[in-house]
Amino acid sequence: MAPAKKRNVSSAKTTEQSIKKAKIDLNSKVGSVFESRKHANDVFDILEVLESEKEKDVVNAVDACSKLFCTLLERKDLYIGKLPGEEEALSGGGYSAEEKYRMFMRHRYNSCVEMLLEHLSHELHRVKESALCCLMKFAAAEGQHPLEDLDWSEHYSFPRELMGAVVDRLLSKTADNSLLISRFQEFLEMDDVRYYVMSSIRENLGQVMDKTKGAVVPVYQSNVFTLMSNISVPSQESELTNFMVKQEAKHEDWKAARLNEHKRVFERMWLGFLKYKLPSNMYKKVLVILHDSILPHMSKPTLMIDFLTAAYEVGGAISLLALNGLFVLIHQHNLDYPDFYKKLYNLLDPSIFHVKYRARFFHLANLFLSSSHLPVYLVAAFAKRLARLALTAPATALLIVLPFIYNLIRRHPSCRVLIHKPSTEDEPLEDPYLMDEEDPAQCRALESSLWEIKTLQKHHHPDVAKAAMLINTPLPEQEDDISEVLEITTYELMERDLKQPQIKSIPLEFETATQLLKGGGDVLGQHFCLD
Repeated sequence: MAPAKKRNVSSAKTTEQSIKKAKIDLNSKVGSVFESRKHANDVFDILEVLESEKEKDVVNAVDACSKLFCTLLERKDLYIGKLPGEEEALSGGGYSAEEKYRMFMRHRYNSCVEMLLEHLSHELHRVKESALCCLMKFAAAEGQHPLEDLDWSEHYSFPRELMGAVVDRLLSKTADNSLLISRFQEFLEMDDVRYYVMSSIRENLGQVMDKTKGAVVPVYQSNVFTLMSNISVPSQESELTNFMVKQEAKHEDWKAARLNEHKRVFERMWLGFLKYKLPSNMYKKVLVILHDSILPHMSKPTLMIDFLTAAYEVGGAISLLALNGLFVLIHQHNLDYPDFYKKLYNLLDPSIFHVKYRARFFHLANLFLSSSHLPVYLVAAFAKRLARLALTAPATALLIVLPFIYNLIRRHPSCRVLIHKPSTEDEPLEDPYLMDEEDPAQCRALESSLWEIKTLQKHHHPDVAKAAMLINTPLPEQEDDISEVLEITTYELMERDLKQPQIKSIPLEFETATQLLKGGGDVLGQHFCLD
């Protein structure tokens, strides 16, 4: 075994030495290009290593390309303006040797960019990551030293084409790029990068989805959502201070430096994404972040009405999640939704106690039903439906439902008739309440009573039985805080029940005895002598 071990060590050393040698060779090639233009052809050797199949060789070549072309951009050794074809440039065309050299290097730079864009689809993440970072360095260098011959009085310098190409590669149709997109997130903190990335996403969406005629493309749409959900627009224009490219003139007039333009592009990007059919699980992901990560950053949040109302009509968990966005539009933007409470009433079914978003639903339902101006029949319908569902609900849900019902009764004293309903011996025992009626105005809740809560007083769990007992006494005016029990789980409930209560010391006498035995011997002796 010893010789084999020596061979492994020696082979490892050989590999390490070859890597170091390759790195030294690349650095020397870069140095030679900088030293003299007669070594310009050495750039081909660097680009050849960039196409290597070995991970470390490629990464080293990416570093070398980054150093080489960023320096050439700073030196203005790349041709500026519309680039002629390479054959045309080399065959004459009246170009000077200086121009030919710059054209040659500009073509090599374009080749390098194409290779790096291809590497964004590489199977190895390290290669993808290094290629992405190099491309963003090129973008920063192009921003400071533009390759387009612009009229500075009318145009602003930003490498839109390169940024668009990077976005197109990130939004792959076949590979999940979530890890690479998370690495790209740090660049989105720069305001100008974020602005042009949003524009590029919108353009890419239109091109791809129009080709598929609006059909669902799960991997692509997942990549788009991952990238868009990482974008956050500042809340104030004074926060727009972090730019990759600083404009020399009229910076304040640049669209990327204006908050209203950011909001407009952000809005158009999301509307462009949501107008196409999404995978079913994507609706949930969008709705989870819609109320706090999308609506506040839109210039016209009411444009989301169609999407939210459509999602609210779907039913199930999607409808529950749409409540958050609708709540924002109703309370902050005066959205009129005539059948809102009817739909909310119909969301109450046995599954509501078992969905992932139960706590969020009851929190929002509590807000929607907090107004004292709601008609009594509507509040009674919600209280009665919840009471009926409580008969088959788990204990954790009952600890939410019972205080919820009590709060409804406190806010609307007219609903006390559901508790104090007089009855006669000849009255039939049938409940007039219509559980299957979808319209709360027609369910006859006010004609019924909350007998279900009386039944729950026999519940197996002592906390539930205790909560149900509260209906036997006048309810205090102070509302119950349901936020403390919204997130409680069955495990937590069991842990709380199994925890041994601490045995408290029991006081046997109010005042501590101090004279009970003091001088006792003399007293006994006196009694003995008398006898």
